[in-house]
Amino acid sequence: MSTIQEFDVVVIGSGPAGQKSAIQSAKAGQRVAIIERDNLFGGACVHRGTIPSKTLRENALRVKHMRQNAALVDFELGEDTEMATLINRLEDVLKEHDKYMREQITRNEIERIHGRVSFIDNKALLLTKVSGETIELKTNKVIIATGSFPRKPDNIPIDHEHVFDSDSILSMLYLPASLTVLGGGVIASEYASIFQALGVKVTMIDKYPTPLGFLDQDMTDTFVSAFENMGGTWMGKQQVEKVYWDGISEVVTECADGTVVRSQKLLCAAGRLANVKDLKLENAGLKVNERGLISVDDNLCTTVENIYAAGDVIGPPSLASASMEQGRRAACNALDIPLGDLSKLIPAGIFSIPELSSVGLTETQAREQHGDVIVGRAKFAEVARGQISGNTEGMLKIVADTQGKKILGVMLVGESSTEVVHIGHMAMLCNADVDMFVESTFNFPTLAEAYRIAALEILAKRPKD
Repeated sequence: MSTIQEFDVVVIGSGPAGQKSAIQSAKAGQRVAIIERDNLFGGACVHRGTIPSKTLRENALRVKHMRQNAALVDFELGEDTEMATLINRLEDVLKEHDKYMREQITRNEIERIHGRVSFIDNKALLLTKVSGETIELKTNKVIIATGSFPRKPDNIPIDHEHVFDSDSILSMLYLPASLTVLGGGVIASEYASIFQALGVKVTMIDKYPTPLGFLDQDMTDTFVSAFENMGGTWMGKQQVEKVYWDGISEVVTECADGTVVRSQKLLCAAGRLANVKDLKLENAGLKVNERGLISVDDNLCTTVENIYAAGDVIGPPSLASASMEQGRRAACNALDIPLGDLSKLIPAGIFSIPELSSVGLTETQAREQHGDVIVGRAKFAEVARGQISGNTEGMLKIVADTQGKKILGVMLVGESSTEVVHIGHMAMLCNADVDMFVESTFNFPTLAEAYRIAALEILAKRPKD
C-alpha cells in the first residue's frame, strides 16, 4: 500500500516554467510539491541546454575576438582541444545557479521530490522514488511543466558518439575538425555559428531556403552572411535522405539531389517534442494534440479544469523567458489570483554568433496586416560603439505604420542584440511613438544610439501633410 501525501498544488518538472509556478503557488499560501525525475534540479534548460550552450558561446566569442585582433595576439586553438576546456566555467556556473534555485525553493517552503510521477486520475498521482518507494499524491491542482526532448528522425541514427542530438552535443570529448548540422531552427543556428566561431568547419543543411524563417528577412540574411564570412556553409532547400557513420573517420550525409557532405561529427537539431511519455495522461482525461503537445487555453488550462501546463510542453515560443512567465501565470490562474493581460509582445532572443533578437511584427508581417509601412535601419558600422568593438556586421531595424508613428516591430542582429532589444520592447509596451527615440538622449558611444538613427530615417520618409 502506497503512502498518501496531500498537497494543494503539485508541479511536475523543475525547469523555468516549473520553478516559477511552484514559487508563485507557495507565495499564495499553498502547500506545494515540485517533482523532478532527474537527480539535478533545473531541467534541460540548466543542465543540457540554455546555460551550457551559452557558456560555450562565451568562449567561442573570445576565440573569435582574438582571431580578429591577430595584430595583438597570434591565436589558434590546438588540435584535439578538449571540449571540457571550452566550457571550463560550466561547473562553477551550474553550482551557483543550483544553489540559487535550491535556496529559492527552500525559502518558499516547497517540498522538492526526486522521482517519477504518473497520473492515477486528475487529482491523484503515483510517485515512484529512486529507492523504489511509491507514494500517492493527492492534490487540488496540477501544473505540468515537463519540458521537451530532441526529436529523432527515423533516417538519422543518433548514437551520441558520432551523431549527436541537441542534448548530447556537448558530451563530445574533443572539438571536431568538421561538423554537419541538420536543421535551420534556433538550436541549429546557435550551435552551428558557435562551433564555426571556434574554427570548426560547419555545414548547415535544411529543407527551408533560409534558417530562422520566422525572423525578419534582413535579420536572416545578415546571419547567413556572417556565418559564411566566418567560413561556414549554408545549404538550404535540401532534403536529407540518409546519414551514416562510414566506420572509419567520418559521418556521411546524402541529400536527395545527390549532394554528399562528410564531416567528423554531426548534430541533428530537428526540433523537440513534449516530454509526456511516462505521465499516463489518459488516466487524467488528457491527451496530446496532433503536434505531440499539450493543448491549453489562454489561461494555460488544459481540457481538464484543474490541470494546467506551461513551457516547452505546450509548444512555441519555447523560450526560457516565456516559460517562466507562463509558469507564473498558470499558477495564478489555477488559484484565481487576478492578473493583467499577457502581453503578446514577447521578445525572441537567439544566442547565435551574431546574436539575433526581435519583438513585434517583422516587415513582412507588418505589410500583410497594415499595407504600406515605413522602415528605418541603422547599421552598427555607422555607430561608434560598433566600430570600437568590431561589431560592424549588425544592424537595428524599426518597422512603423503607414504614418511613421506607431512602432510595429523592432529587430536587431549583432552582439548585444538580446540586451538592446528591450529598449524597443519597453517603448512598444508604453505605446510610445517613433519620435521618442529622436527626442531621447542616448549614452555615447553605445549601440542604443542605433534607435535614433533608425527613427530619423523613418521621420524622413513620413508622408508630407
